[in-house]
Amino acid sequence: MKVGIDLGGTKIEAVVLDDDNHILLRERMPTPQGDYAATLAIIISLVRRVESEFGAFLRLGIGIPGAVSKQTGRIKNANSTCLIGRDLVADLSATLSQTIVLANDANCLALSEASDGAAAGEDVVFAVILGTGCGGGLVVNGQVLNGVNAIAGEWGHNPLPWLSEKDEMHPCYCGQKGCLETFLSGPGMAMHFEKRYGRPLSAQAISEGAEAGEAVCRRHMESYAHWLAKGLASVMNVVDPDVIVLGGGLSNVDFLYRRVPELWAQWVFSDRVDTRLVPAKWGDSSGVRGAAWL
Repeated sequence: MKVGIDLGGTKIEAVVLDDDNHILLRERMPTPQGDYAATLAIIISLVRRVESEFGAFLRLGIGIPGAVSKQTGRIKNANSTCLIGRDLVADLSATLSQTIVLANDANCLALSEASDGAAAGEDVVFAVILGTGCGGGLVVNGQVLNGVNAIAGEWGHNPLPWLSEKDEMHPCYCGQKGCLETFLSGPGMAMHFEKRYGRPLSAQAISEGAEAGEAVCRRHMESYAHWLAKGLASVMNVVDPDVIVLGGGLSNVDFLYRRVPELWAQWVFSDRVDTRLVPAKWGDSSGVRGAAWL
């Protein structure tokens, strides 16, 4: 039995897998926004739920929207900013008896999809989370690359390349301006829509409006496709992945899988582009499966 928790920006999900990686239990709760103590309480309650049904277990894997500092052991680079500077392992270990292992949530997604998902059998896999943030994870020959600074794959905090005249740069929580996350995350997409068109609309509402043929939403989705194509092209020019897997809420937009590959060739430094762009086979539970494997 393997137990994992995905600590996301909008939901906290627990999963229990059997030895063949079939899901025995899957439970979700909303993420308390900006409340670290309440986040701890939900994780503990989910662990107790697992224990009540399956008994005691020894190890718990948790995917986090950030990284663990090799210097301090505390969380850094988290778009859920209430986690930054926290020693999540120590705080949970004060109550829980399990050995707790943390990993970046996009790395968990990449591992899951490279192992038995949409990119199974491929040598180089780049996985992207397009949700509350804009994370990235890289798997090479079945192994997650973490990097000496624990930031491998963090494309979301590179700037949007090849800016057009219409592309406005906005501040990012990391302290920089114009990061890909400020364009490609759900909140970033919604912010640019409001700035351009003067009315608030969520990323989900924008994508649904585009599907329904609403002109302004279709224009914005076209802009979003250009941003995503540019960002992914810059990654391809560095690591040249076989497959790019999309996860997170915006990965459910079918338009992107057709339009982005039509666009990205103009920025990829190659005579042809054979990289495949695919949705996560395991959907929004792919990351939590990877966490369970920790």
